[in-house]
Amino acid sequence: MEPRPELCVGAVCVRDGLLLVIKRGTEPSRGLWALPGGRVESGETMAQALRREVVEECGLVVEVGALVGWVERIAEGYHFVIFDFAVTADPDQEPTPGDDADEAAFVPLNGLATWPLVPGLLDFLSDHGVN
Repeated sequence: MEPRPELCVGAVCVRDGLLLVIKRGTEPSRGLWALPGGRVESGETMAQALRREVVEECGLVVEVGALVGWVERIAEGYHFVIFDFAVTADPDQEPTPGDDADEAAFVPLNGLATWPLVPGLLDFLSDHGVN
């Protein structure tokens, strides 16, 4: 049976030319860098899910802003529909990895092309003017 589409959210947190990313500790894309985020649970709004996911993966409390864009990721075993939102975090907070993130960091936007990112992330950021 083919997997049903799952509603997911992602956080686009830019601070002083740096983007918040996590190194995925689980499949899919284990070992690659991605935006923090995850599945929306039953009864949660997308904003509630995003705040929960960022705390779980990065230890950061964020305010959820406008929708940046959305993507679909379909491969064997999953079909994710991901809505990515701009978020802001307290400038005094630093990310600490948790949950299914092996690492969490703010990395330079202008150097992302050299990072092992999840497929499509660099294009998504460019297409949506994240810089």
